[in-house]
Amino acid sequence: MQNDILLRAALNKPTSRTPVWLMRQAGRILPEYRKVREAAGDFKTLVTTPELAAEVTIQPVDILGVDAAIIFSDILVIPEAMGLPYEMEERKGPVFPKVVSSQTDINSLRISQAEDLQYVLEAIKLTKQQLNGHVPLIGFAGAPWTIFSYMIEGGGSKTFSKAKKMLYTNPELAHQLLDKITQSTINYLKGQIAAGADLIQLFDSWAGILSPEQYQEFSLRYIQQICEAINEVPKTVFAKGAFFARAEMNALPCQVIGLDWNMDIEESKRMLPNKVLQGNLDPCALYGSLDDVRRETKKMIDAFGSHPHIANLGHGLYPDTEVDKVKCFIDTVKEYSALRSKN
Repeated sequence: MQNDILLRAALNKPTSRTPVWLMRQAGRILPEYRKVREAAGDFKTLVTTPELAAEVTIQPVDILGVDAAIIFSDILVIPEAMGLPYEMEERKGPVFPKVVSSQTDINSLRISQAEDLQYVLEAIKLTKQQLNGHVPLIGFAGAPWTIFSYMIEGGGSKTFSKAKKMLYTNPELAHQLLDKITQSTINYLKGQIAAGADLIQLFDSWAGILSPEQYQEFSLRYIQQICEAINEVPKTVFAKGAFFARAEMNALPCQVIGLDWNMDIEESKRMLPNKVLQGNLDPCALYGSLDDVRRETKKMIDAFGSHPHIANLGHGLYPDTEVDKVKCFIDTVKEYSALRSKN
């Protein structure tokens, strides 16, 4: 591989500088993406058409200069493969016409196999061919608790009170659904790796809405199962808002822990001494001037110091971020971390 710096960093091997990539790097900040998205007609067509998904996956590598591609897809392909289809509504986000609320609903869901998501596997194969060893390709999936939340709620929510209600009123039912999601996710990730993914990341987007005790029971134990089952490639766990679980995450069988911007770097280094850390600049920092972006980026790199680090934001890129600010962040990481390494 021509640029294996991300893989080396994920395995805690020496690197000449800090690698950098961005969550949601393939998306609406790029005019080139918007052109492909418009031609596709709708989001799901883009996700399910391997040639188009591969094209937008590679765009940020060529345009922004990131050290990795991440396959263009959606975490909600898993419930669809299990038998619960979703729709993507403009300006609203994902919506499930049917939700899970009973034992009958859970019984009707299948444990999906990798082949049920063949369009993602084909997109990975195409992307790998077109990348031609230029940078690694990241595969991903949603963590079971986050997928569970959408399947119960039927979409996004400010409180996820329906999903949390089941944890209190029928925990046995909740565990049945979480177990099916977990088994489906393991099958899916193994399929991604067989198709060519060099690393994988689990996104637990709604981790922060659970109490520490609930997070242990209804999320972390299933993340643990997935990490134990996947041993072919390096693994990253990104649990937004789960600041209270960092000490426990240090024991997860994964190599990298992603930090959101609310997780103090010094504290995280102490709580996660065995992990490579990824993150964690506030995405809103990229709204500042170019000088502001440079200053905040250097401050972040200085804070991580000698601790193994992969530079990223503390969440995904916001769609109204200016491309030159994103490029400034990436270039500053590369230049400043290389300078620090020499000194």
